[in-house]
Order: sequence, then structure tokens, then C-alpha cells
Amino acid sequence: MWRARRAAVACEVCQSLVKHSSGIQRSVPLQKLHLVTRSIYRSHHPALKLQRPQLRTSFQQFSTLTNLSLHKLKLSPIKYGYQPHRNFWPARLAARLLKLRYIVLGSAVGGGYTAKKTFDEWKDMIPDLSDYKWIVPDFIWEIDEYIDLEKIRKALPSSEDLADLAPDLDKIAESLSLLKGFFTAGPKLVSEVIEASEPLLLLGSPGETAFRATDHGSESDKHYRKVSDKEKIDQLQEELLHTQLKYQRILERLEKENKELRKLVLQKDDKGIHHRKLKKSLIDMYSEVLDVLSDYDASYNTQDHLPRVVVVGDQSAGKTSVLEMIAQARIFPRGSGEMMTRSPVKVTLSEGPHHVALFKDSSREFDLTKEEDLAALRHEIELRMRKNVKEGCTVSPETISLNVKGPGLQRMVLVDLPGVINTVTSGMAPDTKETIFSISKAYMQNPNAIILCIQDGSVDAERSIVTDLVSQMDPHGRRTIFVLTKVDLAEKNVASPSRIQQIIEGKLFPMKALGYFAVVTGKGNSSESIEAIREYEEEFFQNSKLLKTSMLKAHQVTTRNLSLAVSDCFWKMVRESVEQQADSFKATRFNLETEWKNNYPRLRELDRNELFEKAKNEILDEVISLSQVTPKHWEEILQQSLWERVSTHVIENIYLPAAQTMNSGTFNTTVDIKLKQWTDKQLPNKAVEVAWETLQEEFSRFMTEPKGKEHDDIFDKLKEAVKEESIKRHKWNDFAEDSLRVIQHNALEDRSISDKQQWDAAIYFMEEALQGRLKDTENAIENMIGPDWKKRWMYWKNRTQEQCVHNETKNELEKMLKVNDEHPAYLASDEITTVRKNLESRGVEVDPSLIKDTWHQVYRRHFLKTALNHCNLCRRGFYYYQRHFIDSELECNDVVLFWRIQRMLAITANTLRQQLTNTEVRRLEKNVKEVLEDFAEDGEKKVKLLTGKRVQLAEDLKKVREIQEKLDAFIEALHQEK
Repeated sequence: MWRARRAAVACEVCQSLVKHSSGIQRSVPLQKLHLVTRSIYRSHHPALKLQRPQLRTSFQQFSTLTNLSLHKLKLSPIKYGYQPHRNFWPARLAARLLKLRYIVLGSAVGGGYTAKKTFDEWKDMIPDLSDYKWIVPDFIWEIDEYIDLEKIRKALPSSEDLADLAPDLDKIAESLSLLKGFFTAGPKLVSEVIEASEPLLLLGSPGETAFRATDHGSESDKHYRKVSDKEKIDQLQEELLHTQLKYQRILERLEKENKELRKLVLQKDDKGIHHRKLKKSLIDMYSEVLDVLSDYDASYNTQDHLPRVVVVGDQSAGKTSVLEMIAQARIFPRGSGEMMTRSPVKVTLSEGPHHVALFKDSSREFDLTKEEDLAALRHEIELRMRKNVKEGCTVSPETISLNVKGPGLQRMVLVDLPGVINTVTSGMAPDTKETIFSISKAYMQNPNAIILCIQDGSVDAERSIVTDLVSQMDPHGRRTIFVLTKVDLAEKNVASPSRIQQIIEGKLFPMKALGYFAVVTGKGNSSESIEAIREYEEEFFQNSKLLKTSMLKAHQVTTRNLSLAVSDCFWKMVRESVEQQADSFKATRFNLETEWKNNYPRLRELDRNELFEKAKNEILDEVISLSQVTPKHWEEILQQSLWERVSTHVIENIYLPAAQTMNSGTFNTTVDIKLKQWTDKQLPNKAVEVAWETLQEEFSRFMTEPKGKEHDDIFDKLKEAVKEESIKRHKWNDFAEDSLRVIQHNALEDRSISDKQQWDAAIYFMEEALQGRLKDTENAIENMIGPDWKKRWMYWKNRTQEQCVHNETKNELEKMLKVNDEHPAYLASDEITTVRKNLESRGVEVDPSLIKDTWHQVYRRHFLKTALNHCNLCRRGFYYYQRHFIDSELECNDVVLFWRIQRMLAITANTLRQQLTNTEVRRLEKNVKEVLEDFAEDGEKKVKLLTGKRVQLAEDLKKVREIQEKLDAFIEALHQEK
């Protein structure tokens, strides 16, 4: 770079000389000439002996990213010779012309060489970016499809044209040779001409015309020259340093950006930053196989023999701490002496750019480098454990699946089991000990499971119970790795260090193992970081007597060596067993497919989820059918249901009390009062209840009615559950009663019957109501007095003693009514006494209460028959009604009452029908959708509602196919890795 700048200065000198070549009157010493000028003059002047400055370069390495040299330039001392000062203008003019040609030639040659060298140096400083071609988008490599590079190349000048533009160096050299021969006789003249141009070179300003006179032998000029050279050297060194630092910062920034880009590529791309499909790692594929297997056969009986690293140990033996050291993060809940691992946790370790953790059924990533994410992860694991544990239990066999990725992690699958306990303490379920044993045995009985047996080295070995359990499951120790934890405490507390050696070598226990390891799990501080524990562990074993005395070997200590050994053993067993397992599942798939073809040849193989989706569509179609019910049908069933609900109240509490009055005015007043009280308190609520029950009945009818050949009874339980849950969640609009009350008030206040047709309809409605009540009354009397003579003779039935008493009392009361047809509804005291005495005279003992009860039914029948006869008289009374019964003894106020009731029922049914079709059917449909969505997320609910051999066979077939496909893909990837 400094050479290029010197060449630029030389070019400026050339311009100055051209502009100010005339009028130069002074000579300049050679030592004040420019470096390029001196070098040119020295090479062609035999009499002048100049020494070229020597450069000393020292190299300094600034970083590991680049090797940039820092040049410290020092000029060696130069001894210059001087020529006599001569003044004549022809020689001065010739010297000036000679200087111009030398400067032009030197600038051209030196500048080209310097530029090429500088370009080479810069090219060497630029890093090799060929490894980062994948960062460039694909369309860049296809840019030639959009830009015609050939056309651009043809438009550029050719090499011959460029050569014509460049100066003819041969002619320049020939001219210089002629000038050299011409001035050979007068080298001193040339020297004076060159020296005369020195002030211009030093000033460096082409526009100056004044020159500074110098004394050849003055000491001040020598001092000035030395200081100037030193300043230039320092300036060049400083510029070089700044340049190196600048490009070093650029390289560091590029490396940082490259690192971030690689992380973005390696991590899951949810935001669309990079859409390249990433290939799953082997361990992730293997973990997916194990997840599917756990859903297919949770008991691990015979189907699943794929390897896992099963971590077992006594409670508080350091089992969780060992796992955390292998995972390089404090990911598990912790408690002092309390059982924290309440269900198995499957941890899949794999290598990745970020140290993160995520659950199988969740997309949230926990950053394990942040303490708040670690705390959230531990809390989530604890919540999932408590959710898995059923009521009345302490531990659960359900597995929690967790993936942990990070740089430097060994690829393997570990299962952390609840710690083995010897005694059940308060707060635990009575069967906790047996449940933990059964869970541990279920995992360890897998013939390909690697058992990582954790033993606390700080307690007596005789107190351990996990070693006996491991010995039972793996008596030959072919798949067991023994780990002694808390060795630092053991070395401090154990009096005989050889006891630790006996434990490590397997001589103290009857248990055999593939390998024995000793680790340190920290100082007992729960807040201690993994890095601090690792440093403490390495420091301990460096100073431990166990290593110094050769009781332990170097490869048997630290969790780092343990994780490497476990990973090697894990992958060895995976390669040995995975193809055998794949063949086993192929045979299982063939058997299941054959069984399906034999039992269900015309049905598709729909698993539970697919059957649920099919049932869901059918249910939604049936709900939509509610909106197709005609308004007439809605109003008919609503009116009929509402009358069935309120008929008893209308007859017993409104009509009968009012009809027993003496005149029409009292009848109408009583009716109005009772109707208003009924409407204000009961009627709107009864109407809404009737509408809701009607909607339920119609919904149930659509849900349960058979669909012919297309009906599949496998959905019946699911549909019934959806119907019940939807009805349970549905609530009628709260504002419906208020609006309905106003409508019913207005309908009941109207007494104007407009035509004869409405009059006849009211009489028909009244007759039906009274006949129904009369029939009920006759049935009640028959039950009270027993069978009549016809039934006694034909069916050989007899009356009881009580029925005989009731019959005699009825006969006596009927005699009283025959005497007085207009008898009031209640018996007087003397009348009760008379009836009782008449019966006693015939030998029948009766109680007054029995007489009253019998009278109620007898008088009721008499009244209803009289009212029906009155209806027949009122059929022709519409003319008198229009004249308000003036000049007529006929009164038909009861017909008007039943017309008001009938009209209220019709208006209420119409209003309820509008609410149903406009609001409630849609709300019910919404509830059904919500119920179906809840059921879809509840696996237990689907298993409970969709059952049967057909469902289970389809489920098994789907799972086996999925397992086989994943196993085949894993085996193929495994072979490719080899």
C-alpha cells in the first residue's frame, strides 16, 4: 500500500515538472530526491555509488483467523556523494528533460510491479470462501439465464485494443538509451539538473513556483532529512497496522456471521429463514422408533427389544446427577431426600448447534444456557410427572419423552427410572415399593437394554438393594455398567481405600458388569453449575490417591469417560439388534394383515383416530339435520308437549275452582287472577323447559335412529356420549323467559273470538281436555272400589275389604248427588255424619276421611260429565257470544277460557320455534363441535368409546406398519453412516 502511495506521489512530481520545467535556477542535493528518482538515477550513473535502503520485516500473528504481517521498516544509513555546482542553462534544460523520461518510465514500471504485488498480498489476506457456497441462494448460480454474459464480454475492449492504449515500452527504452549516450560525457550536469528539482519533490505541491535554497554541507539539512524519513517510516507502519486491524475485524465479523448462519441451517426452521429440508440424525430417528413402540406395547413384553440405557439406582444415590452430567444441564427436578422421579423419563441425547431441550408432544424449545428456561423445564417435568400419577398412587409407569440437543453430547437414549426404595414412608401409597420394582423389571428384562447401575459410594455398600435387583435381571453382567458416585465423599470418609477398589472391581458385590466407573457429582450444592462440577471432578481425580496408587485407572473415572463408554456400548447393541427387530415386526405385520382379511374383507383398515373422524362427520351431519325440521313440525310438537306439561295446572288450579263459582262475573275474575299469577311465576319457565326437552328429543332421534345398511354400531357409544355431554353443556338463553312472559300475558288477556271456526276449535279442545280428565277419574274410582260385577264374573276377581267399604261409600254419595245435581264441591259436616250413619246401619264402618276422599272422586266425575254436557250446549252458542249472552240463559265462559289457553299455546309454540331455529340449534351445534374437539384430544376417552376387536386390530396393524417403516429408514441411514 505504501509503495502505491509513493508511486502516486511520483506521478504528481511528473505533473509539476511539466508545468514548471522552465525557470529552474537551482541545484538540489541528491539525498533530498524522491526515493524512486534516486533509484533510477543510481542505476544509470556509474560514478554515483548509492546504497539502497534495506528493509527489515518482523512478523506478528494477530489471531487464529489470519496471518497478517506487520512490517517495521528501518532505513540503513546511506553515504551520499556530492557533485560541484555548475550553472549553465543548456545542460540544465537537458537534465530536466532526462529527468522527465526517467520519472515516466520509473512510474510505469515501478507502479505496475507494486500494484501487482499489493494485489497478491490482498488476495492472500482474503479467506477461502469456497466452503460457504451453500449460503449463496440457488438463483445466483443461475444468473446467467437472466443476464447475457457473453454479450457483455463482447462489448468489452479486446486485449489488442488495450495493448494499443498502453505505452510502447520498447520505444521508451530506445529513447532513454539515446539520451543516456548523449549525456554520458556530462554526468555531473545531469546530477545538477536532478538536484535542482529536489525542492519540488520535497514540497509535493505542483502549483508552487518558489524554491527553497539549501546548503549541501549544513548539519540542519541532514537532521531534517533524518527526521523526515523517520516520520515517514512511522506513518507507514501506523497505516499498515490500521489496515491489518481493519481486515482482521472484517474477518472476525464474517466468521461470526458464518457461525450464526450455520446455526440457522442446523436448527429447525419454523420462520421460513431457510427452507432446505434437513436430514434427521440417527439418534432422532431411533428415538421416534422407541416413541412409537412405547405407544404400541407399553409393557415391553415381547414386541420391543430395542436397546435403551436404563438408569437404575437407590433413591438419592446420585442417579439424576449422573444423567445431568451426561446431558450437560440441570434438567431434572431436585429435592433433598424427597422422591422427585415419579415416572420414567426417556431422554434422547443428540448433537446440535444449540443446547436446547424439547418434549415429544410440544414444539417449545427450552434454552439450557438460560437459568429461567432451565427452571421452566424442571417445573414442566414435575407437572407432567404429577399428571401421570393417578389418584391414590405415588409413581406411574407412563413415560415422559424428552429430547436434549447440544454441542458435544453423546448420541444415546437413556431412561431415568424412579429410585428403588426399601421402606414406604408416610404420604406414599402402600404399593409404592412393589410398583417401582415392577417398573424397573419391565425395562431391565429387555434383553438388549443397557443397565446403568448407580451406587452411592458415600454409604455402606451393604445398604444397597439395587444391586440384587440388577443381578437378578442380568446375572452374567453382559449388559450392565456399574457406576460409583460421590467418590470424593467415599475417599474422605472410608477408612480403608481398598474397599473402594473392591467395589469398583466388583469383588464386594455378587453383581457382574461390563465396566466399572467412578464419578463425582459435585459438592452437594443444588445450584452448582455443570461446568463447576466438571472442573471439581477433574481436579479431584487429578489429586486423588485412587489414581496415584493405581486403584483406579484413568479410563474408569469422570462422567466424560462414562458417557463415551455408554454411547459406544449403546450403538454396538443397536447395530447388533435392530435388523433382527425389523424382521420380527415384518412377521407381525404379515400375521395382522392376514387376520384382517379373514375377518373384515369388505372394510377398510381404519384405526381409532380415523374412526373418530368418520363418526365426527356423521354426528355433525345429524346436527345439521335439525335445521331442516319444518316450522310446522316444531310448532306441533312444542304445542303438544307444552299442553301436556301445563294441562293439570290449568284444569285443577284454574278451571275447576273458577267453574264451581255461582255466576259468570266471579268465574271471569277468578280466571284472570289465576292466569296472571301463573304467567308471572311458572308459565315462561315451563315453556322454556318444554322447548329445551323438545330440542333434546329431536337431537336424540337424529343421533340414534338407524341409517339402514350404512349404520355402523361401532359408533353408538361415542354418539351417545357426545349427545349427553352436548346437552349437559347447553343452556337456554337467559333473556328468553322475559320476552316470552310479555307475549304470554298479551295472549291470555285477549277474549275476542273472531269467527265460528275458532269457537268450534276451542270447544273441541275443551272436550278433549275434559274427556281425558274424566277417564283418569274413572280409573281412579275403579282402583278405589275394585272390579265391577262383569270383571268379577269373567276374570274371577274379588274386591278387598277396603274396596268394599269404598264401594258402599260411593253408592251412598251418588244417591246424594241424584237428589241435588247442583251440590257444591265440598261436603258439610252434617252430610258427612248422615252418610256415616247410613253406612253403619248397613254394617259398614267408615272413617270421615275415607268419606271425603271418595266424595272428591265421585263429585269430580259428576262435575266433568256435567261440563261435557255443557260443551254440547255451547256448540250453537257463538251467536249468543257475539251478543255477550244478552237475553240468553246460556253462559259459555269456560269455552272462552279454553280458547285463551289454546291461543296462548299456539303463540308460545311459535315463539319457541323461532328461538330454536334462529339461536338454540346453532348453539347446540357449536357445543357438539366443542365436545368433539375435546374428545379428539382425550386419548383415554377415545379408547373408552371406540372399542372392539375390529378397532384394536386396526390399531395394531397401523402401529406395526409405522414401526416397520421407521425401522427400515433407520437401518438404511445406519448403513449409509457406515
